[in-house]
Formats: sequence, C-alpha cells, structure tokens
Amino acid sequence: MRASLCLAICGVCWLTVSASAGQRPNIVFIYADDHAEAAIGAYGSRINATPAIDRLAREGMRFTRSFVANSICGPARATILTGTHSHINGRRTNHDSFNDELPSWAKRMQQAGYQTAAIGKWHLPTTPNGFDYWVKNHGYYARSIQTSAGPVKRGGYTTDLITDLMHEWIGQRDPDRPFVVWLSHNASHRTWMPPVRHLRKYDDQTIPEPATLLDDYTGRSQAAADTQMRIARDLFPAYDLKLPITGDQILDGAARGRLAGLTAEQREAWDAAYGPKNQAFAASSPEGDDLVRWKYQRYIKDYLRCVAAIDDCVGRTLDFLKDNGLEDNTIVVYSSDQGFYLGEHGWYDKRWMYEPALRTPLIVRWPGVTQPGSTCDAMVQNIDIAPTLLAAAGIEIPDTMQGESLAPLLAGKTPERWRDAIYYHYYQRANGRIMHRVAKHYGIRTDRYKLIYVYNYGDWELYDLQRDPHEVDNVYADPGYAEVVEQLKEQLVQLRKQYRDETGKPVEL
Repeated sequence: MRASLCLAICGVCWLTVSASAGQRPNIVFIYADDHAEAAIGAYGSRINATPAIDRLAREGMRFTRSFVANSICGPARATILTGTHSHINGRRTNHDSFNDELPSWAKRMQQAGYQTAAIGKWHLPTTPNGFDYWVKNHGYYARSIQTSAGPVKRGGYTTDLITDLMHEWIGQRDPDRPFVVWLSHNASHRTWMPPVRHLRKYDDQTIPEPATLLDDYTGRSQAAADTQMRIARDLFPAYDLKLPITGDQILDGAARGRLAGLTAEQREAWDAAYGPKNQAFAASSPEGDDLVRWKYQRYIKDYLRCVAAIDDCVGRTLDFLKDNGLEDNTIVVYSSDQGFYLGEHGWYDKRWMYEPALRTPLIVRWPGVTQPGSTCDAMVQNIDIAPTLLAAAGIEIPDTMQGESLAPLLAGKTPERWRDAIYYHYYQRANGRIMHRVAKHYGIRTDRYKLIYVYNYGDWELYDLQRDPHEVDNVYADPGYAEVVEQLKEQLVQLRKQYRDETGKPVEL
C-alpha cells in the first residue's frame, strides 16, 4: 500500500469509512488559468479584491505554500490529472504528447461510480478520458462550444458560459450518485479580455507597482535577461495592450481574431471603453520608464478585470450549491494551473521558477473536515491534487501517482515526514517571441532557500528567501553560503532520483 494512502487512512480513517458507506462527497474543482496569489484578497493582495474567493477561504482551508511542478498550461493539466511530474506523463511542454494510459483521478472516480465532467479549457492533445460529459472551450468570447455530444452553437463570455454549463450539468445529474466536475477557466490567460460589465473597472485607480517592475537582472543568469516576456518591450500593441490595429504590427491578425468573437453590441461597448483611453495615450506619448508604467497599468487592469469575472462565477457557484442543498456534502477546490508575473522582475507570463509563477493558490472547503478560516503552512504541490481527490472519495491511490494525499492536512493533522522541499523542472524553449525564450531549468525550493540550475547556460542561482523575498540577490557564489549550496545540491540529486527524472543535465556535486 502506497504511503499517501496510508497517510490518508491513518490521519482521517473515518473519512474513507464514511465514503465507503455511501456518503461519498461531491467535488467541484474550480481551476483558473494564470491566477497569481498576488491577485487574491485572501492571499494579501494589494491590488484587487476577490470577495467570493475570500469567502471560500473563510469557509475552508487556505494553503500558504502551494507550488507547481512545471509552470506552463498543458503540463500543469497533465500533472493535475495524473499526479505525476512532466517527465513521467510525457507532457513536458505545450507541444508534447500526453500519456493517456496513465491512471487519472477522473478515470478512477468514473470507475468507482462517480458522475464526472470536465468543462472549459482542456489544453491536452487527447480527448477527455474518464469524463461522462465534457466541454472544450478556449478564449474569452465564444460563439459555439465543442462538447462530448458534438458542437453546439451557444455563445457568451466564456467565464460565465462554462459556469452556466456546470450548473446545468449538476442540475441534470443522477441525484443518487456522487459527482465530480472540473471547471477549467481560460481566464486570466493572455490576452486578458474582460467581460463587458468590467470593462471600466479600475479606470479611476492607479494599481500599485511591484518593487521589481524595473528590474535589470544584475547578478543573475544571462538567461533571465534573455527572457522575452518583459512588459517594457514584449507586449504587442494591439494584441495585448488593446491599442488600435494599424496594419503593420506583429500579431495584428490575431488581434482581429480576438475581436471577431464579439457581438455587435459587445464590440460597441469595447470600443467605447478603450477608445477614449487610447486617445489619451496617443496624446500623452509617454517614453522610457513612463511608457513601461503605462503598459503595466493597461496590462494589470485588464488582467484584474478578468480575475473579477472569475470571482463573480465562484460566488455564483457557492450560492448555487447552497440554494440546491448541495453545500454540506460538496468539496469545493479553488486553484490555478500556475501563478503569474504581475510585473515582478518586469515580466508578465510564468515559466521561471521565481516565486510569483512557482506559487499557485490552493483553497479547499470540505464541510465537516476542514476548519473554517484555517490555513496550512505545509509545502504542497500540484502533484498532490490527484491523490487528494481520490482519498476524499475513498478510492485507492495508484502507485503511479507521485504526489501525496492532502486529506490529513485538510483535517488539521500534519503527518510525520511530510516533505521539506519541492522539485521543479521547466522544459519549454523556443527561438520565437511567442515562446518567451525561457531557458530550461530545474531546481529545489525548501522552507528558506531556492536553488535553480539553468543547465543549458551552465548557471546556478541561489536565493535566501528569508533575507531576499524578491529574489534579486543571487548568493550562489557567496562563500558564506557554500555549505548551503552543497546540502541543496545533494538534496536536489535525491529528489531527481525519487521522482525518476533523468532529463536535463545531471547535477555535478
């Protein structure tokens, strides 16, 4: 019997007994895209409010140190399904295959009698497997959707639309069998198209800038400076910043495609919202750091408007469960495929192992199990989601899964020998601008330290997170940290062995 199952049974054995006795909980797993902790009120946001997600945190448990294994969309979803690192499930980049033969929580729960649904962004090169009903949708404004029953002409703002579809599916389910639904938002992914109702939100505010907005990458690997996801130079005028399409800009065709999904009424509201602001920008013609700051404000406000739509739909779902008598026996999970750079290090996007992209929100409300308003400081990772869902349903966790069930932690019990470090490996590297030129790298993150190996550059970075939370002072070559480096390298080697990762260049001790 695998260790994670033992932990779940030993820590909260009555949960599995209850589940086997026919009281298995329903599960609603709400999964955002690129939603950073820094844009959630419950995580201390300085830039926005998220009343519904905060409500979920008040009614459940908020994990304060939740991390991803590979900060990129498709690989994160493969990890969520299988509980494995990218080198195991095959989805190392957004362009790799996915080993759909691996056990997944969806297939196991379906086999155990759960009604299963996946609604929203899929981002894997396979047809959803293990789901009775699925909807695949990408983008912000839809005219039609692709479902397990075939294409359906149904439009709307995607964040709202997939929430409606989830509520409809739950309403049509067999009430005598438990259900699990994975609601996967496209928001708040690039290119940050807000709903009409939020187009003017934050117009009268100046969003606080992060301390490292104008970072110059001194003392770090050249790979950081080479990265093409700077707000200053790498956001496209029409595609990202909603400036007028002039006909000679890169990605203008894609910008037109985004707008093509809007109805005439939506387009009118869109032009009315952005037109005057674009005219004001043209009249002011900011330059240098002032231009960077303008771009940051345009980017971050659109991002936060998309987050506001997610929060609206979280609130609607919590109310829906309560109004339909499902609140007391339904686990609600909120997380994101990874974090995101909201101007930190001058960046947008994710990928790098620095904290804003490595961290991902994780909030769980499990009535009768999680203490309302509680927090958990244990180090957890997205490889843990699959075994946790299975443990909650009283289903045996397959040996293929590399994560551990969080069920004991959710019940307020920290098992002995819980992990003291997490392992991360990012693979996607391309020469084009779209792929951001982020170097392949892997590393270890402990309670205090982070060691990163940028192996194609032959560079190492070490951060003392206690002294340097913004990760701007690389102390790898500091003699005072020589012993820390040696210990972390040895631990990194052990983690690579534990997770059976032989990809990338090996650590040289």
